[in-house]
Amino acid sequence: MTDTLTTLIIEDDPDVALGCAQALQLEGLAAECVGSAELARRRLSADFRGIVVSDVRLPGQDGMSLLRELQSLDAELPVVLITGHGDVSMAVQAMKDGAYDFLQKPFAPEQLVDVVRRAIEKRRLVLEVRDLRRQLEQREHLAARLIGDSSGMARVRELIGALASSAADVLIHGETGTGKELVARCLHDASPRRRGNFVAINCGGLPETLFESEIFGHEAGAYTGAGKRRIGKIEHANGGTLFLDEIESMPLAMQIKLLRVLQERTLERLGSNTPIAIDCRVIAATKEDLLALAGQGRFRADLYYRLSVATLPLPPLRERREDIPLLFEHFLLQAAARHQRPPVQPQSGRIRQLMGYPWPGNVRELRNVADRCVLGIEGGSPPFGEATGDAAGNTARPLAETVEAFERALIADALRRHGSLARTAEALAIAKTTLHDKVRKYGLAE
Repeated sequence: MTDTLTTLIIEDDPDVALGCAQALQLEGLAAECVGSAELARRRLSADFRGIVVSDVRLPGQDGMSLLRELQSLDAELPVVLITGHGDVSMAVQAMKDGAYDFLQKPFAPEQLVDVVRRAIEKRRLVLEVRDLRRQLEQREHLAARLIGDSSGMARVRELIGALASSAADVLIHGETGTGKELVARCLHDASPRRRGNFVAINCGGLPETLFESEIFGHEAGAYTGAGKRRIGKIEHANGGTLFLDEIESMPLAMQIKLLRVLQERTLERLGSNTPIAIDCRVIAATKEDLLALAGQGRFRADLYYRLSVATLPLPPLRERREDIPLLFEHFLLQAAARHQRPPVQPQSGRIRQLMGYPWPGNVRELRNVADRCVLGIEGGSPPFGEATGDAAGNTARPLAETVEAFERALIADALRRHGSLARTAEALAIAKTTLHDKVRKYGLAE
């Protein structure tokens, strides 16, 4: 990593600056030169990936003053000061003020290289620690928003961590109610674009006649009723993230225009021939198999391939039943706060009912159940009322499949609560060898 860090040399004498830069570059160290503190400030930030070597005597702001300013900006940024013959006392003071080291003119190139190598190594370690802390904070933040200990949710968080800092467009695939918009917001919030707008569009909720104007914007007089210029959703997302939910519902004519925007990164408002540069990340979401729709002529294959640079599948709730107790408890607390009602404690009997239910509406349906429990009206609706089948009107799953899904979720939840295999077996009142076999059968060993 050393070769990725830069030494910023601040020296108003061009011959000295060039000599320092060449001495470092001959040793494989990256170096850049500026002639004043003012120019240096434009390059420096709290996470500057490098170190500073500065002459004490500079035009305008001197090196000592710059040192104090850089200490306020980043106390762990190594600053090496170059001093003259009469500046030894100043150099001592600089070390007290936080300078990493100092070099007294004239100095040999080997001295400069040695000091810079040590400073860069220190900076490298500091930046590595900061990066690790950020990754840990990001994981903790994701764990608080994307609740669940199942392997499926761990994979989702892993993918978000891997994709967040990239510029790649992402296609999220998941059933209705699995949390596609929440995942898109997590991607945005964990990305360098988090200070930009997150603009969400439900492609299935816009009339086709208004789609183009809403997405691309229009100029005044572009059509009857267009009294003034309107900025479209894509343009509003400039510098941020554009989230296209239910992308399968986008009219084919609009798909062609969107594809052009994604390829050219420019758009034209309705009624205008002036291209506008666009810099936004596109995250699309669907519950459908877009490739299958493309084969039926209902979705453009070229748009599918453009959107699916990276894909992020979301598991349905029935495939991560071990997360249900955690989610339900979380939603109960949220519902109690929202409705200003006392918290409801989840009962073990009800948890068993929740874990045996097929959840056609996924996490969204579970949240609604929690709301009804807090309001005291849960008795007339599934899973605590009469079962009504899944969203497509199908009957419940075969008994053996339902029992296995319930058993897997029950064991996963017990393992999470009790930690060890022995304590879990004791809590479930089964032999440890039997539990071990079931853990292997359901893939819970990891």
